[in-house]
Amino acid sequence: MSTPPLLDTHAWIWWLSGDARLGSDAAKKLGQFPRDVRPAISAISLWEVAMLVSLGRLELKTTLDAWLAIAADPFSVRVVPITPHIAAEVARLPATFQRDPADRLIVATSRVHGLPILTRDAAIAKSGLVRLWPSH
Repeated sequence: MSTPPLLDTHAWIWWLSGDARLGSDAAKKLGQFPRDVRPAISAISLWEVAMLVSLGRLELKTTLDAWLAIAADPFSVRVVPITPHIAAEVARLPATFQRDPADRLIVATSRVHGLPILTRDAAIAKSGLVRLWPSH
């Protein structure tokens, strides 16, 4: 089995909500990782979900607190903290790469930890800065 990916925020949301945009093959493969080897998310994804909810761009079927308790549980994903090394890597990303702070931190996290990313974000996918997680 391949290395568990770092999930972009939308991929994390889609996976946990069973959203078809993730793709059934990717969802199946994510679910096959053992409990001690979970897909990862950057800690910034916790903030990004909270912001999406507060801005009305994401509706959850439960409270944000309840959703995060389940979605960020170690049996679901491994939350990778933002470290000084990751923060420094953000500064090394090219100025031509998008300025969205969450995307920059997710890419830096992938680079520092050598994790492939599962994303449908075209700017990240086309950047050449990270390995993409194969979902096929």
